[in-house]
Amino acid sequence: MIFSASLSVLALLLVHVPHGVQSFSPHACSHQRRTASGVIMPTTTTSLHATTEDTSATTTTQKTKLSRPERKKLEREKKQKKKNGKKQPEQAKYTLHSNNISELTPSSNADDVMKAIKRAQNRHDDHDLRIVKNFLVNEVDDHFAYGFRGSLLARLAVGALHMNSNDIARDVIDVRKEYHRDSMLPMESAAIIRGLLRIHNVTDALDILDDELAVPDDEETLDSSENKELLKQRASSIASIASRHFFEGEPSMAVRACTMLTELGPIIRKCGLTAEEINMPWTRIIQGASECESGRRAGTISPCDPEIALNLPCNLVYCVLKAMTTFPSDNDDRTYEALSNALVRRTLFITGAVSMEGCPDADRGEVVFMGRSNVGKSSLVNMVTNRKSLAYTSKRPGKTQQFNYFAVNDKPGREKEVRYGDEVRGEKDPDAFYILDVPGFGFAKVPEKQRQEWSDFLSEYIETRKTLRVIFHLIDGRHGPIDEDFNIMKQVGEQKPKGVQYVIVLTKADKNIKGPNTTNSGKVQKKVLDKLRIAAKENGVGTAPILLTSAETKLGRDDMWRYMRLAAEV
Repeated sequence: MIFSASLSVLALLLVHVPHGVQSFSPHACSHQRRTASGVIMPTTTTSLHATTEDTSATTTTQKTKLSRPERKKLEREKKQKKKNGKKQPEQAKYTLHSNNISELTPSSNADDVMKAIKRAQNRHDDHDLRIVKNFLVNEVDDHFAYGFRGSLLARLAVGALHMNSNDIARDVIDVRKEYHRDSMLPMESAAIIRGLLRIHNVTDALDILDDELAVPDDEETLDSSENKELLKQRASSIASIASRHFFEGEPSMAVRACTMLTELGPIIRKCGLTAEEINMPWTRIIQGASECESGRRAGTISPCDPEIALNLPCNLVYCVLKAMTTFPSDNDDRTYEALSNALVRRTLFITGAVSMEGCPDADRGEVVFMGRSNVGKSSLVNMVTNRKSLAYTSKRPGKTQQFNYFAVNDKPGREKEVRYGDEVRGEKDPDAFYILDVPGFGFAKVPEKQRQEWSDFLSEYIETRKTLRVIFHLIDGRHGPIDEDFNIMKQVGEQKPKGVQYVIVLTKADKNIKGPNTTNSGKVQKKVLDKLRIAAKENGVGTAPILLTSAETKLGRDDMWRYMRLAAEV
């Protein structure tokens, strides 16, 4: 009964459990509480966390282990989410294509910029070139790279001209001229001029030449190292103008450049620069002038301005020769071989005359080589024409027994026309002339009657030959003038027409110096020169120029040709 009543009360209590109190469960924690009637009732608290933890444990046990690629994929996804969540930095303003120098910043040095310029030029990378230009012009100030910004701009201009990026070059040149005039180096200006010539921008090249490489006004400071470098680079730049225009078939501008060199030569000598220091490219200029002259003779090259064509010489190489004679000479064999080959393309022995009736027609200029026997006339003729045996040489004095005529630059076969009267087609070149090698006086073993005939023939020739332009009187530089030389001076002084140039040539100058002939430049003793000047003055030819020559070392070739040109231009 009692047990049955207890169960009924317990059932009644379970039915009326308030909302929010869970029923008893095996997992509940039991507690006791006393009721108002004194009956002790058990209370239960359900463990919610226990149920959740059991479920999670079960799920974890059921998951499979991820492979390594899957884990890496998850890691990449997490990194990408973090990256997307952050603010992306702006791309660098001066980013380059180069892996070595990826970008230019204010902390970059001159070496970094130079490497970027060289790479852009070598790979023709216009993008990088413009980046470097914007960096140097817009980003940095005048003091960047310890003041070398002007030099970097010059190097950038050269690279831009090499790539035909003319807009970049013009902007850079203007900035350099505006902000870095005081620090501009002559070598940089010369490099820019060569770059401008490469793109045929002669106008700007001449502007820079006259602005940045102008001849110093103060003559007293010409020998300073700064002015020497400036004059050296000016000469080099003008030589580039002449050479490029000769090879490009534009003789007008090339001749103008040669005239500028002629005016610059005396200043170069005055400041004390040597031929080795200047290192002028005379050989290349001569080759270009010879090539241009060949095209002019063939009719494929003509000056742009007809008025300029009237002032051009009979051979363009003479313009180069005129400039060469004003500069210090190094007597380079290669240069003068090119010169002789350009001025003497063909040589022919025409005839040997013993009287005026035997002379060829006076249709061109003539140059006469005269002097006593064994003075070296034939050797000198061979030297200036760059021929080994044009005029016959002999150790026996007096080998030449007649007035030998040699035609220079005549038409092929001209000797047949003179000797046999054959008709030969063609015309002589505009710079053709005659070289006349006359017999020597003094040591020649000939009868007195024949010697007198030679003298009479020479007198008549000097007085009446209208095409005679130059008389070279050869005197042995070791001994000076002798009696026969005095007679020639007197004869020339009395009979020479006004239009004829008389030149005294001292031969064998190399014999007065000990040592190898190929290394000495030759000289003449002072007493020999004094004796010569007195004799020339007494015989009415005191104003005659005196040239120092040597057939062995080929000294004096340029000076000889300076006067032989007078015969070619008739």
